[in-house]
Amino acid sequence: MTAVDRDLDLVRRSARELARKFDLDYWREKDRKAEYPWEFVRAFADAGWLGSMIPKKYGGLGLGLTEAAIMLSEVAASGAGASGASAIHFYIFPPGPVLRHGSEEMKRAYLPKIAEGELLLAFGVTEPGAGVDTSRITTRAKKTDGGWVVNGQKVWITNAQNAKRILLLARTSPRRDDKPLDGMTLFFTDLDRERITVREIEKAGRSAVDSNELFIDNLEVRDDEVVGDVGRGFYYLLDGLNPERIVVGMEQLGLGRAALELAVKYASERVVFGRPIGKNQAVAHPLADSWIRLEGAELMGMKAAGLFDARKPCGPEANAAKFLGSEAGFEACDRAMQTHGGYAYAKEYHIERFWRESRLLKIAPVSQEMVLNYVSTKVLGLPKSY
Repeated sequence: MTAVDRDLDLVRRSARELARKFDLDYWREKDRKAEYPWEFVRAFADAGWLGSMIPKKYGGLGLGLTEAAIMLSEVAASGAGASGASAIHFYIFPPGPVLRHGSEEMKRAYLPKIAEGELLLAFGVTEPGAGVDTSRITTRAKKTDGGWVVNGQKVWITNAQNAKRILLLARTSPRRDDKPLDGMTLFFTDLDRERITVREIEKAGRSAVDSNELFIDNLEVRDDEVVGDVGRGFYYLLDGLNPERIVVGMEQLGLGRAALELAVKYASERVVFGRPIGKNQAVAHPLADSWIRLEGAELMGMKAAGLFDARKPCGPEANAAKFLGSEAGFEACDRAMQTHGGYAYAKEYHIERFWRESRLLKIAPVSQEMVLNYVSTKVLGLPKSY
């Protein structure tokens, strides 16, 4: 075992030990009450994990994507599921554009606060009329003396109930058919509730972490709150898409492992017709198949993360990691439902929570179909279909 392997093993063990201090009943209650898991976040902040990918000079640990992916996979696998993983995830990935393209003043002012868990962010990109076609967002920023005034609407914005600042994408020049992704600017500004109305969306899963609609009315933003160059905001977001897709896949396979662990225990103990149901191949084989698929998804996730950390192209691998992790994770949760039979609907068994949460990540942050579109055109060279 190499030194690198030993370090990753330490990351895995440390994250697992900390995450499992919060048991399944803790997460069931957070889900039932739709209550943000602040105790859990605080524990990970105190251990330094929120700043895992923030450089040491800004108060972080200075680790790579590989370590962050392992940590978040262990969080999900602990039984925290998507609620726990998302609560940590949104301290690690939304700051990416600030870290790569923000001014030095911006980095010094905010990255240490994020690493310490003092500053929670929201990420304002998605709009109800645009969907996955980000080039057609209609939120606009109009130039003023020394700043900008923003008006528009966003949807499915995580953390907006509690976030203090927002990374907000807006059009600063009209859309051009020849360059549809130009002319969007990324702002890092206060989530001013006098100018931004936040309405929570009631949803099926990941209830402990809020999702919201935002209505933006004459929000004033300073020039020094522009991330990078005006008009290049979408391209700055692209820098964060590959690492986020890798980690989402790793979180999802962790969620699948949590469900598989409970299903195996139940199949070993549940006796029907005088024998444990796990003795029946109709029960055992699907669970074995899920284990294989989860292991394969992790290999792709680790390959993609390794390429990213080595600063090598990883678009195909990142998309494949998201696809495989989401498919394998959901399938494991669905098979755990089948294994538990009618008891899967009882909240005391936790399976229904895993199932609800795993379904979300086949859609977000990018749908499986858009991953297949990417592979079809960018990897296989087929004609573009969208």
